[in-house]
This record gives sequence, C-alpha cells and structure tokens, in this order.
Amino acid sequence: MKSVVPIAVCSRSFSRHPVLRAELSHHFSNIRFNDSGITLTGGTLIDFLQDRVAAIIGMETIDAALIDQLPQLRVLSKYGVGLDRIDEGLLKANDVKLCTSPGVNRSAVAELTMAFIISLLRHVPQSQKELSAGTFRQIQGRELRSCVVGVLGCGNIGQLVALHCRAFGATVLAHDVKSYDEFYQTHDVHPCTLDELLHRSDVLTIHTPLDASTRNIISAPRIARMKPGSILINTARGGLVNEDAVVDALTNGQLSGAAFDVFQIEPPGEHRLFQMPNVITTGHIGGHTDAAILAMGRAAIHGLIQS
Repeated sequence: MKSVVPIAVCSRSFSRHPVLRAELSHHFSNIRFNDSGITLTGGTLIDFLQDRVAAIIGMETIDAALIDQLPQLRVLSKYGVGLDRIDEGLLKANDVKLCTSPGVNRSAVAELTMAFIISLLRHVPQSQKELSAGTFRQIQGRELRSCVVGVLGCGNIGQLVALHCRAFGATVLAHDVKSYDEFYQTHDVHPCTLDELLHRSDVLTIHTPLDASTRNIISAPRIARMKPGSILINTARGGLVNEDAVVDALTNGQLSGAAFDVFQIEPPGEHRLFQMPNVITTGHIGGHTDAAILAMGRAAIHGLIQS
C-alpha cells in the first residue's frame, strides 16, 4: 500500500526524471513535484513546502527563516551529497530528520576530476582555442605518471581520485583532518601536512566539504606557497577557493592551469576565469551522469521510505 504522507520534491532534475518520478510514485501517493522549472528559494521554497511532512531537497538552502515557517516538516532527504546549504544543528533542534547518502556520486565526480587533470596536463584548452583561431601548434604537455598529485580531502571522492591517479603511476599525497591510515598504506598514498601538499604537488585537487573550517582554504597566500607552474582543480564546492586569487596566479605563472566545476556564486555570471586560455569551467556537472542521478535519486527515495 502506498504511503499517504505528503511529500515535496524540490529538485528540478529529480522532478523531470521519469524513472525517479515513477519509483517515488510507487511508494507515495501524495507528491508535489517541482515542475515549474525554477530554482526554489526564499518565499517560493516556503510556499512549495507548505503542508508537506517530508521533502527531497537538492541545492536548496535550509535555514531558520524556512524552518520557522514550516512546523509540520519532519523529514528532509538529500538528493546529492553536499550539506553546506543545510543548517544541521537547526534541524536537530527542531526534530527534523535529515537523510543523507555520502559518496553516492563519487564515481561521477572522480571521473570529471580525472578528465580535468589530464586535459590541463596536455594543454587541451589552449590547443583547442589556438586551433579554432587558425593556429596549428604542437604544445608540449606532461604525463600524469610523472606528476605528484595532491589530494586535499581524502574521503569518498578523494580516495577514488587517488586510486585513479595511482593507476596512472602518479605519486599521490593526501591531506585530511581525518585519519585514513589503512587506505594510505594499502594504496601507497602518502599523508602529509597542508603546507607540504601545497609545496610538492604538481596537481592539487580539492575534495573537502564546505564549512567554517574549509571556506577559502585555498587563498592567495596558500596559492603563493604552491609549486610554481602547478595545476589547481576544484570539483568539490564553491567557496573553498578564492577565484580572483586563482586568476592572478594564472596571469603571473604561479599556476599553469585550473579547472572549476563549482563557484562561489552559482550561477557565477561574468568572471575573469572564463576569459583565461588555460582554464576549464563547467556548470556544476560533477554528479550529473545518468548513473549518478539514478543513484542519488534512489538514495533519496530510500531515505524517505526508511524514515
């Protein structure tokens, strides 16, 4: 028998996915999907969640202004993995259950990270732009096996990136506030301090959550301590990296390339990053593969069922 608990699906991508809609509808009969095509924020999000007991949320901001207006809301199930827009302490204080599935999109994000690393090492952005402008030039690149890759944040995604890089023969360093000694020893990954990671890495790839301790963790002073000519990758969260400092470092040669899938402000609007010849930018597509979308959606459905 289907549950009659009133459900809301805030995520647009979940709402327009026929398989996820069908699977959720198999378990629940009273569902409000976000078919408007708009991102729900502020008052529109509050209105959308009125009279709903449970909800599937994606990138929506969950704060006191929202929770105070929705006393009937008891369960939030996360479609995706990032929790930086959710006040977890507030939810706990208001007896609202949060269902999460860490690592559910790890393969998708790790693969995009590897695509960025190899593309930048082989100067793909520059070569494509030069060829489009009529210049045929063989730019000399680097092989991943000759590089030291620094993984900042070695949880679910960081570990998979480390494994991929080791498979190519790269030396891999890792820095994390948590201890992953068994993983490091098993896979020949070398834990180190943040300063050592910055100083030694040819490629620095970021895979930390965004919170008070990691916001702006890659700042201008830290970029200045990075290995000259190194590459910076951010497929984790906007706000971890000072984007203006990256542009300056690309301009003066401290960095030879950078790739961003996430930005401090999304959508980012105009930014100098988009004009740089040695930068790859994508629109927060890391977790958006067919397999990852299904896995994230099914995890969110499972969270509702189990709650």
